[in-house]
Amino acid sequence: MAKRICWALLFCTACVVAQADPLRIVSEAWAPYVYEENGVVRGLDYELTATVLERLGITHELQLLPWKRSLAEFDEGRADAILDIFRNPDREQSMVFIDEPLSSSEFVLFYARQRPFPYSDLNSLKGRRIGVSPGYLYSNEAFRQSKEFIRENAPSHAANFGKLLLGRIDMVLIERRVGLHLAQQMGILDQLDYHRQPVSRDDLYLALRRTPEFERLAARFSVELRKLKAERAATPAR
Repeated sequence: MAKRICWALLFCTACVVAQADPLRIVSEAWAPYVYEENGVVRGLDYELTATVLERLGITHELQLLPWKRSLAEFDEGRADAILDIFRNPDREQSMVFIDEPLSSSEFVLFYARQRPFPYSDLNSLKGRRIGVSPGYLYSNEAFRQSKEFIRENAPSHAANFGKLLLGRIDMVLIERRVGLHLAQQMGILDQLDYHRQPVSRDDLYLALRRTPEFERLAARFSVELRKLKAERAATPAR
């Protein structure tokens, strides 16, 4: 009996320790959705996530990395969650997505004002060089597969904008709010514009590792996120 009690106590202690571990989240700096400012993590989607986790009594730590490395950290088990990721059936094999999206995104083509290349549909991109980001799963499959134009990777969004202004690429595909925020930070907003017709629209999610524990957390998170959104929608803007 004493041995059984001892093992039960050890098991309970192990559970408490496991629950006390912070949720390890990774993401790419993607202002205004998630970014670091003066050593403090901020952003529309990060602040939603942090508030929900606080309400659920779950501590967390977030690490900002290049997107491909964020995916690798998650795939190799060094992260529990990944923030601001697109949902698709392939990813659902290893990830459990929060049912409620954090926000919606709109990917558009930015161009240099001095070289206003036209865009109406993918056919109008024939022969163009389009700056994209490595590791991104753009939801427009025709854009991903087309051989009518060149998709050219750059190590960062800022590098893509630099190449655009130098004339090394014709346009850059980037999330609209991210592109505007970055261009303003770089001091080049007056040199750029974007086509109002989006290439794709998609929702942004928090995804967790696919385990029974995290599946339960995903269900709780989704309920609390909906409550938080409803509360904010009901609060009049000042």
